[in-house]
Amino acid sequence: MTTEDGAVPASGPPSTDSGTIAVKAAVVRAKGEPFDFQELDLDTRLRPDEVLVKVVATGVCQTDVHVRDQHLPTPLPAVLGHEGSGIVEAVGGAVTSVAPGDHVVMSYQACGHCKPCLSGNYAYCAQSFPMNFGGSRLDGTNALRRRAGDAGEEIHGHFFGQSSFATHAVATERNVVRVPDDVPLDLLSPLGCGLQTGAGAVLNSLQIPAGAAVVVFGTGTVGLAAVMAARVVGASPIIAVDISAERLALAAELGATHTINGTEEDTAQRIAEITGSGADYVLEVTGLPHMLTLAVDVLAPLGTAAQIGGAPAGAEAPVNMNALLGGRTVRGVAQGDSIPQLFVPQLIDLYRAGQFPFDRLVTFYEFDEINQAVADTKTGAAIKPVLRVSH
Repeated sequence: MTTEDGAVPASGPPSTDSGTIAVKAAVVRAKGEPFDFQELDLDTRLRPDEVLVKVVATGVCQTDVHVRDQHLPTPLPAVLGHEGSGIVEAVGGAVTSVAPGDHVVMSYQACGHCKPCLSGNYAYCAQSFPMNFGGSRLDGTNALRRRAGDAGEEIHGHFFGQSSFATHAVATERNVVRVPDDVPLDLLSPLGCGLQTGAGAVLNSLQIPAGAAVVVFGTGTVGLAAVMAARVVGASPIIAVDISAERLALAAELGATHTINGTEEDTAQRIAEITGSGADYVLEVTGLPHMLTLAVDVLAPLGTAAQIGGAPAGAEAPVNMNALLGGRTVRGVAQGDSIPQLFVPQLIDLYRAGQFPFDRLVTFYEFDEINQAVADTKTGAAIKPVLRVSH
């Protein structure tokens, strides 16, 4: 049985008679403006593959800030947030992998039926940009809307298939991951993007072997996740590069064998001194064009430079073409080539074993403190802010 708009009756707590619930959401109204809390309606007439999640927590990621500042062209006004965790309240009629009451982490969205998806490369979905940054479902519809009688432009949602800067989110079966209920749910939220990206770059994308010389440019959430994963696989040396002494100190505690402060040392010279012949792998996380140029320059023959950090639209970096003739490779990495339903549980297992202590990166904020959390992200006062949306 379906409704006129194609929705299948959901299992779980019923919605209101109108098919909507009121949600509190942090809205970006215009380029560069602070997040503004508004009460919106969320359509809970779920489609067959959709999942209604009560958001417990959500990480604040640099991508949210880039979109707020319109370095990435998501339409505004919008509800952002893409590292959500929460509890399933209802599921569409075709959903089988999660049920009401399950704890879940929400990750990126993929269509599931294009050539990359069918080959297991969901992070490179042919519809990746419109599905994650388009501000609506692919058919242009939106579960989020202004309340009846409220004036203003149309609200855009479905950011990364979730828009988790809100008290509830409509996700899909493809981008929710069931997680154990004996690990704090608010702690797990960053696993859906930043942490799986950094760790996945090491474990999935590059499959770095023991003994490989690894350099990580940038020691934020993604870079430190890569450092921890490099220690898990036994890479050596593991060199962390940044301009923050505090973050470099933390990188050393989490597994870096060497640290380089780019404001105090010649980075290329120090990498050559430490490695002898150059790096086998360089993970470029800063998104700065000159750092990708440097990443190629410090590679050993047959080495690989991976561009992981998101850069502003249209950014370009010059590369020494002759260096590539030494068998060197440059590749991009999205989401750590992760299939979240497989990889997030692996990261939780590593955390439980004490090998992936990502809790050391997390600073908790209340939902109402979102603008402070964003400010602390930009200044470096917090590595991974996590908003506690509900308790």
